[in-house]
Amino acid sequence: MEKLVIVGGCRLRGTVAVNGAKNAALPLMAAALLTEEECVLENVPMVEDVRTMALLLAHLGCAVELDEAAHRVVIRAATLRTTDLPVALARRMRASFLLTGPLLARCGQARAPHPGGCAIGRRPVNVDIKGFQAMGAEVTLNEGLYSLRAPRLVGQKIYLDYPSHTGTENLLMAACLAEGRTVIKHASAEPEVVALAEALVQMGARIHGAGSSLIEVEGVSRLRGVRLTVLPDRLEAGTFAIAAALTGGEVVIENVCPAHMDPLTHKLLEVGAQVEEGPTWYRVTARGPLRAVELQTLPYPGFPTDLQAAFAVLLTQAVGTSLVHERVFDDRLQYTAELRKLGARISVQGQTATIEGPTPLRGAPVRALDIRSGAALILAGLVAEGVTEVLDIHHVDRGYEALDRKLAQLGARIWRVPAETPAATVLASGAPLS
Repeated sequence: MEKLVIVGGCRLRGTVAVNGAKNAALPLMAAALLTEEECVLENVPMVEDVRTMALLLAHLGCAVELDEAAHRVVIRAATLRTTDLPVALARRMRASFLLTGPLLARCGQARAPHPGGCAIGRRPVNVDIKGFQAMGAEVTLNEGLYSLRAPRLVGQKIYLDYPSHTGTENLLMAACLAEGRTVIKHASAEPEVVALAEALVQMGARIHGAGSSLIEVEGVSRLRGVRLTVLPDRLEAGTFAIAAALTGGEVVIENVCPAHMDPLTHKLLEVGAQVEEGPTWYRVTARGPLRAVELQTLPYPGFPTDLQAAFAVLLTQAVGTSLVHERVFDDRLQYTAELRKLGARISVQGQTATIEGPTPLRGAPVRALDIRSGAALILAGLVAEGVTEVLDIHHVDRGYEALDRKLAQLGARIWRVPAETPAATVLASGAPLS
């Protein structure tokens, strides 16, 4: 186990490049199950969730090659030896359930546990299950294991109770090899869903409407291999953008799709930061006091729930009373208790956090509860007076590749050390930054 030791008070300055999006890479890796031919993915972030997906695919019988230095994954699912996901491995992350749609479509069966991942509230897979059932699958749940079976999926009109991005992706992949036409209404419009649809089209699928609330899929008998590049991670980019504004710095973020950043851009401007955009870059500068705002998370193109915690840290330094409404997950405000350990004045009632600012933060030991709250606590440490220790950073490593090293390159004083190492020892040793 490791932790991060952070000395606050540095303004971030410089240029940083973001990796490919984890939330795009994982469904693309799952989609490789739909063909016997080789699939090559470039610009893949080398994070723990990607490694877990690679292990899951290998367990199923795929040949998987991870080139971490080149950020490349090569998958060939020529033959599969099983359609059962290993329980312990599958429960590490929610994205493991994305394998059920392709397995059901190609092999007519799958078995998987209810997925795990970040503890941010109820994350049911009923959108996926109801869609599979509508297409003719028999689904049973016994002691936490889903068994799915369908000799051949049949296209149907499916209405999603909620525009779940994983549910949309799972049904989209299943529909590609189903018999006839599938219509998915109230579909997710997330950029990562669009990227998956575009990849499937390159593989030979017939898909129309991705990026809207209505997606139509005409089933085909087979798909071919593909070589493609994973789109930039808007959430990693957003984390650096918020860090720049929080520390009063100036950061240029490269390998960005600015259009995907629009929800964050509007809130950064409202809070008082300056934002400039180029074709593939994004600059954030903050000078002068920040202003309190009201924020609510919603499915895309709403403000992303995965940046809610980081933006809440920014609002601790804004003048006035800010309100943060979490509309996506029912338990995603747990991290506020950790921020209060640093001196933040935050109260929570239901799904709304009230933040009073500006508040001087003071360094203290805190614990990452999930991927995004962990990143938020790291950002808080950048502006806290004194030393902040962020424990359980394995959560952060599931979704960010070398976040601490990139922050150090921008001027942060941050060290990754064994969890048992006293912070005073790290500071006294003169050890190099992350």
